[in-house]
Amino acid sequence: MKRALVLSLAVIFGLGIAVTAQTLSGEWTLGVEITTNDPGLSFAEALDFSSELTVMYEVGGWTFSSMSGFDDDGWFDQDFTAAGSLGAWTFSSAVDFDPADQAFGSWVVTTGIALGGMTFGFEFSLHDSDVALEITGAGSTSLVDIEIEVYFGDITYYTECDGVEVWVGGDDACDLNWSSIDIEVGFPFCCADIAAELEFNCAGFEEFCVEVAGITVPNLPWFSFDAEICFTTQTKTMTITPAFDFGADVCFDLYISDTAASHDPILAPEHEVMPAGVPFAFGDFELDGIGLTCEIGGIAFSALSYWGEPVFGFDFCALLGGGGLADIYDYPGILAGYDQAYWEAYQIATTDDACCGPFAFDITVFFSETAGSLFDIALFVANMEIQVASQFEFGMGLEYEVGGAQLWTIDFTVTW
Repeated sequence: MKRALVLSLAVIFGLGIAVTAQTLSGEWTLGVEITTNDPGLSFAEALDFSSELTVMYEVGGWTFSSMSGFDDDGWFDQDFTAAGSLGAWTFSSAVDFDPADQAFGSWVVTTGIALGGMTFGFEFSLHDSDVALEITGAGSTSLVDIEIEVYFGDITYYTECDGVEVWVGGDDACDLNWSSIDIEVGFPFCCADIAAELEFNCAGFEEFCVEVAGITVPNLPWFSFDAEICFTTQTKTMTITPAFDFGADVCFDLYISDTAASHDPILAPEHEVMPAGVPFAFGDFELDGIGLTCEIGGIAFSALSYWGEPVFGFDFCALLGGGGLADIYDYPGILAGYDQAYWEAYQIATTDDACCGPFAFDITVFFSETAGSLFDIALFVANMEIQVASQFEFGMGLEYEVGGAQLWTIDFTVTW
């Protein structure tokens, strides 16, 4: 019955839009992946596909849309959204259903208004028997920036997962108990720009932090660092983050690390956290890698050799999926997204229409850390896209690992 209700809503919404087709627009995307490295797989097991249909209707400054998601297991996602304005107020509303589980997902309503140099926002969220209200205010003068956020309820969202909000927890209670307040202030002080943040929760004072960014070192214009000191009721900590900038005119990228940096798995390797009473000292600087980027006539050539530690890049989505601490770190440049088995890569890719018009491609060759000879290629990745018409785009990709997995992908997008 619930499945029929959700399906009826989608059909009625689509039919209602069809009556006024002169304002209709939309997009349909389809992606197919074929794994060929395991001969024991059946065709159904080797084939994975996903498809997304989006329909939008615009009228009187308002936009109404429907998004339906499908994959191998069937209809897995259905969203309805509406956004527009009434006078000085802006509104948006989004409802999410889970057809696979025949369940309601979430409902989020956001509104805002700008008055006298201040911007106020209100967001109401309902998700799986949890409700929350967030009230924000922000404003600035020529010198001081202020932002205040007050939170009621207990719903936690994260937006790190490919730009999509992921709900991760609540207290299973439809209440609006006051939860927290966060006040951020930015202002200049002497020769520095100060950022201060004050946090309270329902138990009282939680944390106060002051940060100074871009502290330069005399006679070292390519080196600077950020310093942050945080106070709680029990602790005081300082975080130092060094940064290296060799200018935009240099086509070589140098990856340099400070050997005194902490390697706490929850902190970036370039961070140094100093407890009270312990003196801070920069260690030796090490060269972890070197890269080259060059663009000529719409074609970009990239090369990177990197033998250092992985760079901090917190992958919250991987942790939600059960990944370990190894998922927290990643490698820079064109090595991003691959493990430490590959230490060197070369890529040729299009950057704009100056090269190939409606056709675009990228080809990347990876070399193994344990290669037995100079030219042992470990992984080959190629992708291409062609704009067949203004409303149709076709793409294809190939990933071949020597002695391992092979993957072939096909995708296309239709817009109207």
